[in-house]
Amino acid sequence: MAFASVSIAGETRVAFVDQPSARLLLTDWSDMVELIKHYQPALSQNYLEQLSHQPELTLDLNETTLLAPLPRPVRNLICLGKNYQAHIEELSGRLFTDQLPQYPIYFTKPDHTVIGPNAAILMHKEYTKKLDYEVELAVVIGQPGVDIPAERALEHIFGYTICNDISARDLQQNHTQWFKGKSLTTHCPMGPWIVPAEELEFPPARPIRCYVNGELRQDSNTVDLIFDIPTIIQDLSRGFPLRAGDVILTGTPAGVGLGFKPPRFLREGDEVVCEIEGIGRLVNHLSI
Repeated sequence: MAFASVSIAGETRVAFVDQPSARLLLTDWSDMVELIKHYQPALSQNYLEQLSHQPELTLDLNETTLLAPLPRPVRNLICLGKNYQAHIEELSGRLFTDQLPQYPIYFTKPDHTVIGPNAAILMHKEYTKKLDYEVELAVVIGQPGVDIPAERALEHIFGYTICNDISARDLQQNHTQWFKGKSLTTHCPMGPWIVPAEELEFPPARPIRCYVNGELRQDSNTVDLIFDIPTIIQDLSRGFPLRAGDVILTGTPAGVGLGFKPPRFLREGDEVVCEIEGIGRLVNHLSI
C-alpha cells in the first residue's frame, strides 16, 4: 500500500496505490500534506477495502501521470551527509576525509529541486560538468514535534519514499559548503510514492540500489546507516520543530560516480533507476 500524487485531466490528486496490482484509487485529497496531517492507519485499510470490493472505482497506473509524492514540499528538504561508512571511504581525499562523523551532518536542498518519476533531470551544462547520482531513503514526517526522544521517533513518521540527491560535484567542491552543488533545478527526483510507516519494519532494513543504464552502481542496505532514523529524528528535533510533510534524506551508500577511478559522471540520455525493496523504483533520464 502507498500514497501517490498523480495528475489526471490536468488536476493533481492524491491516490491510494496497490503496488502488486498496479491499480489506484483516487482519494478526496488534492494535497499530500493535507492527507498527512489527517492520516490514521485505518484510512489505508478503508481504501484497500474499496479497491478490492469496488474495482469499477479504480484506475490503472498508466491512466495517470505520477508526480513527486510531495510536489511542493513544506520547506527545504533536510539531508544527511556522510551517513554510510563505505561512502565515506570511497570519497576520502576527494570530497571529505575518512573520519567518521561524531554527529549527524545536515544540509538542505530547496523545494525547486523536486521532480517526479520519469521527469527529466536537467544537466545544466553551462554551470556543471560533473553530475552525480545518490540514491537515498527519505523519511516523511507525519506528526509534528520538537525535542523528540529516539524511542518515540516512529510516532512522528508518516512514511518513506525514495530520493535521488543529484549532486554537481564541481560546484560542491568549488563552494566548499554543499548547498549550491545540491540545489540546481530538477536535482531531487522523488517517488514513486510514499509507503506508510506501518507497512515496513522499524527502523527499515531494506536493500537500496542505484542503476545507471542498467548497470548496478550502488548496492547496500539501509541497516548500514551510521546514524539510524531514531537517532536522526532525536538529534534533528532538538530545538528544531519538525513539521508534517518534512522530508529527511538519510544519506547515500557507496557507489557514486565520483567514487570510481576515473570518476563516472552522468551524461545526456542516461537512465538512472533508484530502488529500495518494499518501496519501489524511481526512474529518470538526463536531459539538456
